[in-house]
This record gives sequence, structure tokens and C-alpha cells, in this order.
Amino acid sequence: MTAPLSTARGGALAILDPDETDLLHTLDHIFTSWGTGAGAREILPPPVYPLGDLEKFDVYENFPQLQFVGGPLDVTGTPPVPVGGSFARDDTAPAILGLPHSTCYGAYLYCENRSVAPDTTLTLVNRCFRNENEYEGLRRLLSFHMREIVAVGSYEHTQDLNARFTDRIERFVKELGLDVVRRAAADPFFERDGGRALLQQLSPVKHEFQVDGLAIASVNTHRNFFGERCGITLDDTGEHAYTGCVAFGLERWLAVLGDRFAGDLPGARAAVTAADAATAP
Repeated sequence: MTAPLSTARGGALAILDPDETDLLHTLDHIFTSWGTGAGAREILPPPVYPLGDLEKFDVYENFPQLQFVGGPLDVTGTPPVPVGGSFARDDTAPAILGLPHSTCYGAYLYCENRSVAPDTTLTLVNRCFRNENEYEGLRRLLSFHMREIVAVGSYEHTQDLNARFTDRIERFVKELGLDVVRRAAADPFFERDGGRALLQQLSPVKHEFQVDGLAIASVNTHRNFFGERCGITLDDTGEHAYTGCVAFGLERWLAVLGDRFAGDLPGARAAVTAADAATAP
């Protein structure tokens, strides 16, 4: 049973019990192995970034409702103390750090101002933070783990990665007996009024895999948006790199597997291991 941190916005955070932790680690190992099996190298990002790094991706314009930011306490006078579980606005210095709402930003910042091979593939996991209107236990948390497999390189490389993992996800969830629906989504990766934003409306760049309306995975195409913003170029042509990613919300997988296996998480863990073996390329 998950132990909620009830003081954090009505149970928006959770401490995973040992069975949940084991299942999360097993899922992360499986999804990581999918990436490394496709040639990905793993990188380890920080949990927060300078505001300027996230600002270059338009997150404060396109996703302002989701964002958390932070800065140090102002200790120039009497050290402040929290009252009623929070500090007053004047107790903190200006915010200088952003808490990411997606993991893949670390991959683009890692490649920033570099020239990369057209088939570069990375994988990474991070804590993500989202200011939601409401929270639903493991289905929707303020902070959760997201594993991603990221293609950086040619447009063809990004499309191959998305197609490969779309097929792998569909076979994996079918083996697990999950009732999954694949749906187009419309996250504004690009400038809302730009040509790429219009193209996104005409040709969806994100597809989610949903169980009972909850997205547990997605495949995403960003075209050369992040390549341009981070100055990532291709070794062979010098053009800006294209990017795409496959994302897995790990706590959300715990929620749907807990339902599927009626709370038997050791059984769910055995099932996902067997499903991975059964659906291996």
C-alpha cells in the first residue's frame, strides 16, 4: 500500500512501498533495456535546471500551468521560518531554478552546441514535476519518474525510433492483457503561432497509449525544434538535428498494473518480466 505524504497538497506525493519499488525498478530496467538494445547510451540528468535552460524551450509560455520554480531563502535578515507549511513570498530570493515536467529536456541540453551522428540515441530517467489541478494517487502525482528513449539526429532516425517502439509497446501491453487505446495528443512543443505549430495541428506529433483515460506512455516527434534551440547539428550535413522521444510514466504503470493484477504486485512483476521476454525482437 502506498504511503501518501498528506501534508503535500492533499497526497500529491507518495512513498512507494517495497513491492511498488521492486515493480518500478523492474519496469525501468525493461524500458532501459529496450533503449540500450536499440543502441542508446544512458546519461544521468540533474533533477532541476537553470531557468534559462528551460526557458529556451518555451515551457513558461506553452506549459505555465504545470511549472514549479525555486530559489534560495533570503537570509539577509532574520532567518525566515515556514508558517502553516509554507514560506511567505518575501522570505525567498528570486527563483533561479526550474523543476522539469518532462525528462527529455536533459538529452537536448546534454547535446547542446555539439555535432552528433545522425543516429544518436540516448536514454535517461528523471523526476518530473507537474502542478496539476488534482492528484489521484499513483495515477497522477506532483512528482514522478519518467524514463525516456530519445533519438537525436536525422528525421528518418526519429521516425524509425517512434515506429519501432510503437510496435514494441503495443505488443508488450497486449501480452500483459491491458486494454490500451492509442490516441493523438496536442502538446505545444513549438511556438503556438509558428509554422511548426500549424504543422503539428495538421499532422499530430504526439501519440499517447492510454489505459482508462490515463497516458502511461507516448511517442513524440519534435522535428528540429530542439536542435535549433540547443544548436545541435549533424555530423554529415551540418544541419540542425531532429529529435523524437518515447516516454514512460513509471508510477502510472504501477497504477494500471495494480488494477490489472488486483493489487498482486509480485505477480505483476513476474508478468511484466515474462511479457518482455515474450515480445523481444
